[in-house]
Amino acid sequence: MKLQDIVNSVRQWLSATPERALDAAYRAAIKIKALEDNHFNGRKVSSEGVNYSQSVIKVFRGDVNNYLNTIKIRLTEFKASRALLIFSDTKPQPTTTVIESANGLADDRDLTTIEKLNFIDGVITKYQNEYPENTAANFPEKRNNAELNGKIIDQDNNKSQKKQLIIAQNGNETNIETITNKTSVLPRSFMRTISRIKQEIDPKSETTEEEVLRKFRRSRNKTAISVRFLLILIIVPLFTHQFTKTFLISPFVEKYFSNHESVIFINKDLEEEAFMELHHYEENIHFKSLIGLAPPISNEEVEKELRLKAKELKTEYRHQGIDAVGNVFADFFSLLAFAGIIFFCKKEILIIKSFLDEIIYGLSDSAKAFLIILLTDMFVGYHSPHGWEIILEGIARHLGLPENRDFNFLFIATFPVILDTVLKYWIFRYLNRISPSSVATYKNMNE
Repeated sequence: MKLQDIVNSVRQWLSATPERALDAAYRAAIKIKALEDNHFNGRKVSSEGVNYSQSVIKVFRGDVNNYLNTIKIRLTEFKASRALLIFSDTKPQPTTTVIESANGLADDRDLTTIEKLNFIDGVITKYQNEYPENTAANFPEKRNNAELNGKIIDQDNNKSQKKQLIIAQNGNETNIETITNKTSVLPRSFMRTISRIKQEIDPKSETTEEEVLRKFRRSRNKTAISVRFLLILIIVPLFTHQFTKTFLISPFVEKYFSNHESVIFINKDLEEEAFMELHHYEENIHFKSLIGLAPPISNEEVEKELRLKAKELKTEYRHQGIDAVGNVFADFFSLLAFAGIIFFCKKEILIIKSFLDEIIYGLSDSAKAFLIILLTDMFVGYHSPHGWEIILEGIARHLGLPENRDFNFLFIATFPVILDTVLKYWIFRYLNRISPSSVATYKNMNE
């Protein structure tokens, strides 16, 4: 009865998630509207037409930016939870929301989902150009209105290995061109030097201090977004795995095993392993008795000890079977969570790709060569088959699958070869054009 109550409470919580997420986004939009009405005469939060100092404007802009981030996260949660409810019989539970108007007074009328979304859209539309990190590209329902033409995210120009990311978005499609996809007749370092000299002597160009501050802010924001998104990619699937396995899957699997007492081992390998362990326990009893570490024991006592050990092994291997079956379904839900993050956070993927490219291509030539040699020797080197065997055995035990030696040998004979081919193609196709000195250093170190 307690388990059923837990399941019902979880289902009720999930069914109320869309409305709860939408209400949170709506409250954040109301707070933005309140700032506009109370301090900016109903206009968007900006320094135009007000007598506030720059420090006060920065505070207001920081608050608006936080509210916009809250709206983005809650709208993503709203869509994801509504999509999950499609696969179940649970219906979203309508809730009565007490609305706070812009002047801080309470409004007793109930708003529909469409009215809330329209109000949110009306608020965030004002700040699409004011706050680039919260543009319509981050809000799926407003993406069709976004126009980003020819915006260039410049990386540091002090090293020729660093890349330039050109984002040109027309409609719903984003075309990305990096230094690995574009070549030039003249060396890029020479062209960048000419561009820098031209910019420095141009009186209409931005001052050096403003440019440095702009690049610093952009680099800081990109680093913060990348680190936060990497943590989300790691934590969310792990949390999904543990939550689904503990509260959704394991109770049903345990109930199935309890109703079928004959089901103990889910594969022959576990049965053989339990038999060998019991046989070793019996031989250990006789061995200790023969060498005097234990008093002499009769056959009846040996059989009694073996029965107790067999019951322990039965409980242990039934638990291993339950755990393995739960891992199969929990891994599937974790994969869905990971795919959902990738699907709903496409702009963050572009940012983290640029961040990783900047780190990798910004390393020194010796550091690049060291990492390449380390990865190749670890995954495709002479000693790599032993590591792949351990990985495959761990995966099979995690999923409760019997170990297949033929499949393991076939995998080890093909997959590292494919990895080695892809790595050599990357070195020849990209790294050799971007950083020839790194390739030369790699060859010298490898020899």
